Amino acid sequence: MTDLLQTYPAAHPDPGVTRQVLSDAPELMVVSFSFEAGAEGKLHDHVHVQSTYIRAGRFRFTVGDDTFEVGPGDSFVIPSGARHGCVCLEPGELIDTFTPRRDDFL
Repeated sequence: MTDLLQTYPAAHPDPGVTRQVLSDAPELMVVSFSFEAGAEGKLHDHVHVQSTYIRAGRFRFTVGDDTFEVGPGDSFVIPSGARHGCVCLEPGELIDTFTPRRDDFL
């Protein structure tokens, strides 16, 4: 079992944002994003399908032409290629799952 456990360094992709890969395999990756209030996940897109779970805090998300607010316990899926981003309204944490793995995060 210990061969399966890996530790990944934290990264700071944007001011007030900390990214920590929790686990990965070629076809799947789980990542924690911690946000300070006011921090942004800048608008971007990627080929990966992304599932986002709000563990804590409040966020305003834009996905395509839709903008909505989410809080603890909410979750949604971002389709491949959809332009998306968020603004943190209250400090919090997102748990994102990507398929396939985001090799750019390793």
